[in-house]
Amino acid sequence: MGTATAIVPRMALPKLRSLGSSLYTPAASFCPLFSSSSRRISSQSSSCAARRNRNLLVGYMSLASSNSRLFQHVAMVSLLGRMPIWSNGGVGSERMMTMASLAADQETVIESKSEVEIEVLEEEKKPVVLPTNESSENLLKIRHTSAHVLAMAVQKLFPDAQVTIGPWIEKGFYYDFDMKEPFTEKDLKKIKKEMDRIISRNLPLTREEVSRDEAETRIKAINEPYKLEILEGIKSEPITIYKIGEDWWDLCAGPHLERTGQLNRRAIELEFVAGAYWRGDEKNQMLQRIYGTAWESEEQLKAYQVQKEEAKRRDHRRLGQDLNLFSIQEDAGGGLVFWHPKGAMVRHIIESYWKQMHFANGYELLYTPHIAKLDLWKTSGHYDFYKENMFDQMQIEEELYQIRPMNCPFHIQIYKDALRSYRELPMRVAELGTVYRYERSGTLHGLFRVRGFTQDDGHIFCLPDQIRDEIRGVLDLTETVLKQFGFSKFEINLSTRPEKAVGSDEIWEKATSSLKDALEDKGWEYGIDEGGGAFYGPKIDIKIEDAIGRKWQCSTIQVDFNLPERFNMVYVDSDTSRKQPIMIHRAILGSIERFFGILVENYAGDFPLWLAPVQARLLPVTDHEVDYCKKVVAKLRSREIRAEVIFGERLGKLIRNAETQKIPVMAVVGPKEVESGTLTVRTRHGGELGNVTVDDLADRIQLAISTRGVL
Repeated sequence: MGTATAIVPRMALPKLRSLGSSLYTPAASFCPLFSSSSRRISSQSSSCAARRNRNLLVGYMSLASSNSRLFQHVAMVSLLGRMPIWSNGGVGSERMMTMASLAADQETVIESKSEVEIEVLEEEKKPVVLPTNESSENLLKIRHTSAHVLAMAVQKLFPDAQVTIGPWIEKGFYYDFDMKEPFTEKDLKKIKKEMDRIISRNLPLTREEVSRDEAETRIKAINEPYKLEILEGIKSEPITIYKIGEDWWDLCAGPHLERTGQLNRRAIELEFVAGAYWRGDEKNQMLQRIYGTAWESEEQLKAYQVQKEEAKRRDHRRLGQDLNLFSIQEDAGGGLVFWHPKGAMVRHIIESYWKQMHFANGYELLYTPHIAKLDLWKTSGHYDFYKENMFDQMQIEEELYQIRPMNCPFHIQIYKDALRSYRELPMRVAELGTVYRYERSGTLHGLFRVRGFTQDDGHIFCLPDQIRDEIRGVLDLTETVLKQFGFSKFEINLSTRPEKAVGSDEIWEKATSSLKDALEDKGWEYGIDEGGGAFYGPKIDIKIEDAIGRKWQCSTIQVDFNLPERFNMVYVDSDTSRKQPIMIHRAILGSIERFFGILVENYAGDFPLWLAPVQARLLPVTDHEVDYCKKVVAKLRSREIRAEVIFGERLGKLIRNAETQKIPVMAVVGPKEVESGTLTVRTRHGGELGNVTVDDLADRIQLAISTRGVL
């Protein structure tokens, strides 16, 4: 008996129904990690399971002649580029599909047998929700304790290794070591085994408080110079240390688990080794940093590993190169982005929408210089408190100028250009302002960490009684903009007054309560970071969740009592007295570069039709159809559709290239199409449209763009 496992797109299901109701059952949950909607269908005569290997799903096909009609349809769908299959026996090219791409396309997994008595097997597993350090104090303790166990294991195996620091981080932990020989993959395996032994010994972790002198004596006794330097930086007493058993200790304030046995060794993994300068300064010693991840359960670790592999597939640096979106040119310098035509087009669409929404919401759009006299930055305080992140000054006609790291002082200059009345407030201004910040070369990372970038900066100057309504307006605008780009899950935090702050108790209380009221008016849940605000005002931070569950900090709303005072900003109140306005900083996207990188990874480079740099590509069968294709492209472009014609290769290669480059609409043009003045169209997500006129295609594309739908 032959069996078949096939991955069939949603658009194919009506065709499968026509083969007989016994071959098809509506979809249900298939992939718990990526929330794909599908069901498995099987017969009683034999079993055939779709094979999973973490994030890799492969369709295995071995077809009996009785199922040839199904095979023909599956093969046809594969040729459309909608069903990548690895075929063992039968027809089809060898290709693979990850579960994430399966989830994104909402596929259905079916198992076809020679007998077609069907039963539906429901997927019982629920999605594994990965906790965060913020949501789980226990997870934070697990990661911190894992870091100490790692350091203890390293020093057990490599007695000459000197430890430096070892914190928990967003997805795990790391520890930095100074050791002559580099750690190898083999070393990491040995270290993990030693960690397992330490965990199995169930050693206690005890907190001890000692005097500075005693701490110094202990450190010198074990010859740990880095610990001495860390000790020098600790200003308060007593000094706290954490011990694991009686054999190992480190300077640490905690928190930790009570015993090593509370760690699940099967939920811990050592990932890789990287170089890191001591104190992050390239002038200091290069250390070896061992990264690890730790979770509460083995299931969480496996879910994280799947997410990590999927993140690699979506890496914006690789996709940026593969899709010809942007580059970093070493001849020009690290952290400086070159936008290629396709990437520049997506950026143009983002910025155009951003400007449209801000204009509609009462903002005045600005353009301001990229440099200013150094004195401006002294007035703002940036020169004193932000100097290490600023590039060196330049001298122009015996005066020092500074390239800008922020846009705020420039917007203040526009506010101060005239004496403002309370009737003019609130005053809302916004700019896509390019700024430049010094970042160490080791911290640069694609579009996520660069030296020159464009912030979507907005500033609101208002009365104290207007704070609540203005914050609510910013929240509404933020929600609208982020949802437009496909983000609807948010994590919100409100940071309140720190111990050292400027501004009166009254204004702090009013501003903080206004932020809370605005959030509650929205009906949004939010966390409170007590004392986590800036010294000059409370703030709201908004994180977005992407397609694979990662969270990204994008939007910030910051009340500022400091800059209005520094710049002596005033308005004339109703009683003719002069008063200081409230200043609200806000960014929705954060920076265009970083947000673009997030978009690339969220969509895995497969932008929705309205955002795609090329919306339609014409593919001539031979060079004889090129002139006709060029005329069609011109007509589509006249209707503001981003179209192009590519030729010079065999049709099969042209189609494969269009699929690889994730073009939403492909139109094949042969002699018949030229003669009839039509196009044979198929879409990336909707399948075959068949033979259509140019005007019909343009109408369909424009409708899909206007509704933000698919074709």
